[in-house]
Amino acid sequence: MDWQTQTIPDHVRDWISDVSLAVALLTRIPVRHPDDAMSDRMARAQRAFPLVGAMIGLAVGLVDRCLLAIGIPQLAAAALALGAGAALTGALHEDGLADVGDGFGGSHDRDEKLAIMRDSRLGTYGALVLMTGFVARLAALASLPTAAIIPALVAAHALARAAIPVLAATMPFARDDGLGKLAGRPDATSVIIAVGIGVVIALLCLPAANAVLAVLVTATAAAVVTTLASRQIGGVTGDVFGAVEQVAETAVLLMLAARLS
Repeated sequence: MDWQTQTIPDHVRDWISDVSLAVALLTRIPVRHPDDAMSDRMARAQRAFPLVGAMIGLAVGLVDRCLLAIGIPQLAAAALALGAGAALTGALHEDGLADVGDGFGGSHDRDEKLAIMRDSRLGTYGALVLMTGFVARLAALASLPTAAIIPALVAAHALARAAIPVLAATMPFARDDGLGKLAGRPDATSVIIAVGIGVVIALLCLPAANAVLAVLVTATAAAVVTTLASRQIGGVTGDVFGAVEQVAETAVLLMLAARLS
């Protein structure tokens, strides 16, 4: 440990720690981290969210490409790849999207909406929102040219998760507890880094025009969901962050499918 402390620069250790924390939160991959990490360091670790998002998109894309290579039909390959992605993340963001659908659709009272969102049971609105999102992503992924599958997924996942620290830093929290509030507010530097990483990944993966459109689509999707959340519950929660990720990811994939297919 002393040798590691002496040879690894502080900023490199910070990034290793941040990526590890982001992986622990956003995926089911077992990563060791200090017990106090969530309260003390997760706010800064949100700068690594788009990096982890890119890794998730790469994994989903590799599954899809491998299935296509052995002759699995496009729709089936896309469905299985999306399922593998949900298994990798523990369906974290899908769960948030479903909770938002149930909460926003299930009551006219703010407190009741928040209570419904915390209920683990899946209701009609949540099921419909989940089904709509999955089918939209399935159709978009299946219609992409084979060569575009991995770049599109990497860019979509990275940008969708880059939106989360922006909202965590700027939006009021709708409740005083929960994962969204526990993760904290990243500072301006962490937000800029997260957005910068997301934009760079998009530019590396996509033609410049498509990358710019993907950034604009992500920003629009995030603005629509958070505006709705502000009107419905007066702010954001961890579930709202999950909904933002899902809506932005789906919107980017649909935009790319429309332009590339």
